[in-house]
Amino acid sequence: MKISRREFLKWCSASAVAVGLNKMDIIKLESMVMAAETTPPVIWLQGSGCSGCSISLMNTVRQTTIDDLLLNKISMKYHSNLMTASGDLAISSIDETISNFDGQFILVVEGGIPTKDNGIYCVIGEKNGQPWTLMDAVQEIGPKAKYVIAAGTCSSYGGAPAAGPNPTEVQTLSTILNGMTANKVINLPGCPVHPYNLTKTIVDLLLYGMPSLTYDGKPSSLYGTEIHERCPYEEYNEVSSLGEIGCYEELGCMGPRTDSNCPSRKWNNQVNWCIESRHQCIGCSDKNFLKSSIYGGGYSGGYSGGYHD
Repeated sequence: MKISRREFLKWCSASAVAVGLNKMDIIKLESMVMAAETTPPVIWLQGSGCSGCSISLMNTVRQTTIDDLLLNKISMKYHSNLMTASGDLAISSIDETISNFDGQFILVVEGGIPTKDNGIYCVIGEKNGQPWTLMDAVQEIGPKAKYVIAAGTCSSYGGAPAAGPNPTEVQTLSTILNGMTANKVINLPGCPVHPYNLTKTIVDLLLYGMPSLTYDGKPSSLYGTEIHERCPYEEYNEVSSLGEIGCYEELGCMGPRTDSNCPSRKWNNQVNWCIESRHQCIGCSDKNFLKSSIYGGGYSGGYSGGYHD
């Protein structure tokens, strides 16, 4: 049985003593629940990837906290990891959102999009008794969204899922939506996307609309400067081994080719970041990440296998 938010609040008020709620609890609950009726709806789809960007979202603390984001800033209508519904009920929430908020919701896509054999290698559910692939869902939902966000490098540029030999023929979000939503796709690369970049982009979309983008679709305020230009070791001599203090360019550091705000916002609640921890930048937000030599298609730098967050 489904009940409306107003019916839920009426029940809570009538049962306040039984469920241990005082007057202030009821007021707070009402503000949070009713906010979901007015805050912009978000549909979050997941493709080929590791769910790292979803985990990154849940670790957000700077621009907003995850509970504040979900309760007061947006209304997450669909996210397979965060929602309690499943099966037909979950898919119906997507249909209801499209119907009720056509042209007003935000679509977020995490992970690459398999296209081989009509996208059958990534099925998110069923529609009309048939498998509903991520590729079909993106093509159907994308043109109806107000904004479309590619969360993470896999969705933005292909990343690991699209690295050779790429047996499922993974494509980027922009490629799938080419010509349909070219003016409203925002790439937020990173492996994973930094929670600050993701939440700030969503909040800024709500407040100011579409941001200024770089040539490859990234918000220029977040990704517009090369890491090397803001690296604390830029003026140091180049070093010959990791762990030494100095420039790591000779060791394959991708900082001179990677645009990101890592030096200023860091990782793990601003505790550290790759280069400050004496490791070279692996270029995880770069368009060419994992596209030449290692893992059957890795990049041409000196990646040693370390994970940066």
